[in-house]
Amino acid sequence: MGKHQIGVRAVFLDRDGVINRASERDGLPYPPASLADFEILPEVPAACAKLKAADFLLVVATNQPDVGRGTLDQSVVESIHAHMMNVLPIDRVEVCFHSGKDPNECDCRKPKPGMLLRAARELGLGLAQSWMVGDRWRDVDCGRAAGCKTIFIDRGYAEELRQKPDFSACDLGEAADIILREL
Repeated sequence: MGKHQIGVRAVFLDRDGVINRASERDGLPYPPASLADFEILPEVPAACAKLKAADFLLVVATNQPDVGRGTLDQSVVESIHAHMMNVLPIDRVEVCFHSGKDPNECDCRKPKPGMLLRAARELGLGLAQSWMVGDRWRDVDCGRAAGCKTIFIDRGYAEELRQKPDFSACDLGEAADIILREL
């Protein structure tokens, strides 16, 4: 624990566009359709290792609405996550499978903070000492709502941020450097 003994620190990571390459259509990112399409970005293993070495828990928090919409099988997402946890030092994966069509269907779909709050409760995390790293406005807003510091990875998508992140980075490697510099 840190000097304040408030809780364990975590870095929450969005998946598509942060950990793995997202396919882009019409200026927006889309998840891989299969494990074969899942490509971890080159800077990610070293960035994760540096954060783990600094005693951060790594928690992936990802919306996967294609499952709720019936266009992607949940088993595909689970096989991707099993592979990801096998090759990266990820401590936990939080997933929202809801479609996103009804804003009241859940409390976990980002930008709502439910996935982060659940992980914090179950892992004893101090959210004020934790970070949310993502490549979309939903990630920044989710991190803010949970009380985390935020880093926006700017992939140049055709959508505007709704809130200003604490920091911006070009990829997870630069985001990890920012987090470690801010300790």
